[in-house]
Amino acid sequence: MNLLKKFGLTLLAAATFQTQAASVWKVTSGTNTLYIGGTIHLLTAQDYPLPKAYEKAYQAADKVIFETNMETLSNPAFKRQMQAELSYSDGTTIDQVISAETYQSLKIYLNARQIPFTAIQNLKPSALAISLSMIELKHLGFTSEGVDQFYAQKAQQDQKPKGWLEEPEAQVEMLSNLNDQDSNDVINYTLSDIKDMPKTMNDLRESWRKGDMETMADIELTDFRQDYPEVYQSLLVDRNNLWIPQIENMLKNDEVEFIMVGAMHLAGPDSLLAKLKASGYQVSKL
Repeated sequence: MNLLKKFGLTLLAAATFQTQAASVWKVTSGTNTLYIGGTIHLLTAQDYPLPKAYEKAYQAADKVIFETNMETLSNPAFKRQMQAELSYSDGTTIDQVISAETYQSLKIYLNARQIPFTAIQNLKPSALAISLSMIELKHLGFTSEGVDQFYAQKAQQDQKPKGWLEEPEAQVEMLSNLNDQDSNDVINYTLSDIKDMPKTMNDLRESWRKGDMETMADIELTDFRQDYPEVYQSLLVDRNNLWIPQIENMLKNDEVEFIMVGAMHLAGPDSLLAKLKASGYQVSKL
């Protein structure tokens, strides 16, 4: 992800990155092959066209695999269900479950973005954290569909078979479980993250386009893993551990899959790539 201050520099960077590596890997086991690509769920218009490695993997694949069922995620009934699960229904408001200091920090941010407190007051901490991040990303120009949505639509048009690694309900449950964490921690971490977001997005988008997972881990995962070990475990490690057996099963058939997951699942010592390498599979950047 990137937000460069000058439009011309953004175009130049995007054009330059087309000739470089990307966050796409080829995984082989004997004669069987699959591809894994790291996705960013929200992009700027300047991120398109995507790095050529994504299209190369897509064209080589018999089937595309996403984190979850992309059609269900966009279904209005599911969205209502998710909103109900992640909102207070008993009259509780977020200011009643966070400290006065955290509430003051939240109000300062909402006022800066001209968002009334009533618009978010019934959200539980995990849903509020996501909403605040989305508000800021859109403020920074991240208003275009991400890699996963782009290829979900393309696969639908091409009638290419699709699959997923976890049910949408599992993602809702994961977000719901985050509400067991300290509410102040969840909101304060998000507000702190937002302050650094322009630079973070710039660095993340560049490392994503280059397929530089080491830099990506340094930017997002090192402090996260240390400061919020339980959230890190549930968001990344536990899910990676559930996905690995499914990926290994895909390597046992002749079908070629292109798996697309959030780029953070491919970075750091607990990543899918690290686990596949440790299991003896050949992993090479496309």
